[in-house]
Amino acid sequence: MPASLPIDPKPLDHLALKGEGTAPALVLRDRTLSHNDLRESVARLAGWLKAKVPESGARVASWAAKGELTCLLPLAAARAGLVHVPINPLLKRAQVAYILADSGARLLIGTAARLATLDAGDAPLQCNVKSETEVVEAYKISAEMTASDASPDELAAILYTSGSTGKPKGVMLSHANMWLGAESVATYLALTPQDVTLAVLPLSFDYGQNQLLSTWFAGGSVVPLDYLTPRDVVKAIEKHGVTTLAAVPPLWVQLAELDWPAETAARLKRLTNSGGALTVDLVRRLRTLFPLARLFPMYGLTEAFRSTFLDPDLVDSHPTSMGKAIPHAEILVIGDDGAVTADGEEGELVHCGPLVAHGYWQDPERTAERYKPAPAASSYGGTAVWSGDRVRREADGLLYFVGRRDAMIKSAGNRISPQEVEDAALGTGLVAEAVALGIPDERLGHAVHLVVRATPGISDAAEELPRKLIQELPNFMQPKQIHWRQTMPISPNGKIDRTGLYAELTA
Repeated sequence: MPASLPIDPKPLDHLALKGEGTAPALVLRDRTLSHNDLRESVARLAGWLKAKVPESGARVASWAAKGELTCLLPLAAARAGLVHVPINPLLKRAQVAYILADSGARLLIGTAARLATLDAGDAPLQCNVKSETEVVEAYKISAEMTASDASPDELAAILYTSGSTGKPKGVMLSHANMWLGAESVATYLALTPQDVTLAVLPLSFDYGQNQLLSTWFAGGSVVPLDYLTPRDVVKAIEKHGVTTLAAVPPLWVQLAELDWPAETAARLKRLTNSGGALTVDLVRRLRTLFPLARLFPMYGLTEAFRSTFLDPDLVDSHPTSMGKAIPHAEILVIGDDGAVTADGEEGELVHCGPLVAHGYWQDPERTAERYKPAPAASSYGGTAVWSGDRVRREADGLLYFVGRRDAMIKSAGNRISPQEVEDAALGTGLVAEAVALGIPDERLGHAVHLVVRATPGISDAAEELPRKLIQELPNFMQPKQIHWRQTMPISPNGKIDRTGLYAELTA
């Protein structure tokens, strides 16, 4: 964390104190919580958590759909002096078991149906498992816990994100990281107490979680929605008078294909995008569909929350730009010589400042790969995130994405580790070699393609592999297509030629 902060961050749970008393804060299926209700609910849930897990800094995990608990937990856990570990509800038992073990979670709260899928031993011995229904009933009669006085540097959350190799990594976020992120987004989006945000993104993602935090920072209202079809999004916008919608490119593609009633489209004041770039054609379609809404293309990475946004006034004239640094972020383009690049010259995007997370949980080796001393040109100094993404800065200061250094697959807003997909395929015993690649896809951004060589002597591998992968991997990791090979191409260094396979599949 830099020595000087741009503003004085508060403990994260103080976000519950921002809104006006009787104004709506959280619109649930069966009732609406005012900001007064939000304050009381956070205080009571924090009291219940502290009674169950008295150890300060202990990890509490949640594995449930959007609803009362998943929305309250980020603030309640912080007030209780605990570290929240939100688990993507799309994950399956193997991934959940890994996260519980790696984080050392002392408590898991989940929906009964999800908890029923866990095998014996998936939850560590020290991890108490509670159903969502049980907790909702119990916390409401707990004693209220007063607002915390946590240090800005104390951990508030661990968000697990896939790496380009190996198992998911837990990104450690402090109270200051999350408070300043909420303040930054609320500022540049110009959110107000009258705004209503439709929270369609998973709350286990930093982008999704910030839907809550930035809206509550501004004193606005959040409507959580787990939608089945894009049409559900349109209906929710009309029903709740939604003004703010955050999404990823695949959802924007689907929404842009719908017939929108003019009065419903006109309700939206702002649209935000991250998790992949919008195409020029999609930008134009969104601008046509929602002429009254301001469109905010954004770029971010969990390791530093968010880095850039494009001023909506520039979207029509510069639709492919990443924009400039968000408030509290310092973004430098660094060449191979360690110096800031000249205008128009490609370099690595390096994120400096107080939004930089505290590294990967219990993983100093991978932390050292991504978190390094800030470049000499940084005004903040300290530790910076070296993104691995290649960008260029033009003379007007606008940034443009060039390419990714690592092999990460970014599909439908999800970051997917190729190695996780490959390990799952190899673990079936049906294939002897496996390569997972991200192939450009109009709807998904990138789709997972799996190239495999069958284990000798197995005749039904082609029929069995898809069935096995459905059992082992969440839906967003499933290969769109499996390509079978008699032999794998080998590169000069003796390894499978991934570059050659990619060229072949994209030809």
